[in-house]
Amino acid sequence: MMSQHRNARSDLAAGGELRSANAIPEHRILDAAYELLLAIGLRRMTMADIARRAEVSRATLYRRWPNVRSVVGTLMTREWGALGTAAFEAPRTSARQGLVDGIVHIAGTIRTNPMLRRIIELDPDFLLPYLLQRRGASTDQQLAMMELALREGQQDGSVRAGDVTMQARALLLTAWSFVLTGPVVAGEHELPALDEQLREMLDRYLRP
Repeated sequence: MMSQHRNARSDLAAGGELRSANAIPEHRILDAAYELLLAIGLRRMTMADIARRAEVSRATLYRRWPNVRSVVGTLMTREWGALGTAAFEAPRTSARQGLVDGIVHIAGTIRTNPMLRRIIELDPDFLLPYLLQRRGASTDQQLAMMELALREGQQDGSVRAGDVTMQARALLLTAWSFVLTGPVVAGEHELPALDEQLREMLDRYLRP
């Protein structure tokens, strides 16, 4: 009975009208989580904090996500997905050139992303499951985009023949090493030169 009552609750909109939880746009909640993550970090953030910042009830939040980590996981999927889509849609002379440029751009942009830097600074353990135990939704998105670009490259002759699934995984693993370990191995002023090495490495790997 309590569960039915909670599911029937509505949130009060800014104008005073009642509306269902499903009518509340997800970006409003994710934007609130993004702001809190930068301000106080993931470890100190609570579902109540997110609900308060987004001006929704906690019941609304819990109907969509079970905890803060799942909210931040969805936030990362949104951020990396948008970045990947924009990078791979840029003009290019061949599919290989577009793929290489896109990966290098994504690596450099994610490396300096305020959200990722904040997580690495305060809550690096949040990333461990995605690196050691399972793939996240954003990883699946990136792999799918790379596989599509690889198929296009094989069709236009700019990418060597091969299993696009394994090629995409190799590309992703290489790029992530430059994202996460690059700042440790190279100084801040050396990162642009490091990205050029990534570009050459990827281009040589994919060239027929």
